[in-house]
Amino acid sequence: MDKATKKAALKKLKLSNPWHFLALGFGTGLAPFMPGTFGTLAAIPLVFLLPLMPLFGQLCLVLVLTLIGIRICDIASRDMGVHDHSAIVWDEVVGMLITMLAVPLTAINLLVGFVIFRLFDIIKPWPIRYCDKHVHGGFGIMLDDVLAGMFSLASMQLLLHFQLLNF
Repeated sequence: MDKATKKAALKKLKLSNPWHFLALGFGTGLAPFMPGTFGTLAAIPLVFLLPLMPLFGQLCLVLVLTLIGIRICDIASRDMGVHDHSAIVWDEVVGMLITMLAVPLTAINLLVGFVIFRLFDIIKPWPIRYCDKHVHGGFGIMLDDVLAGMFSLASMQLLLHFQLLNF
């Protein structure tokens, strides 16, 4: 997609629209470069809520935000007339939350989780890349980042299990 098309699509969104505001990761998706990284950063205040809940509560929160995210991303994508515009970053918010499920909240764990999630989201190993290319709509927008979050969560849990983290 060329720059003019991307810019025109963005003009169709309004931060005053709650669906658009959330899809844009509270506005972070409007960053002029690396909007996915800024969208992931937008998840950090929500990550601080996770340790306040039991694991079941964390899972329920992430599930609800994922399901709502399908609708959020679908509406924003449809309103823009573009599938998975880079400014739509709600999927990154949810992916980062998945990464940090049941992970003790320390500065190093947060930094490592952030880096691992961004790597999986950018590199998109199989099956993430396949889903990114072949599954469309709000579900498709969310699915690749949910998978990247699950890969990152597994990586974090392995690092914690082998005591390579949380030092």
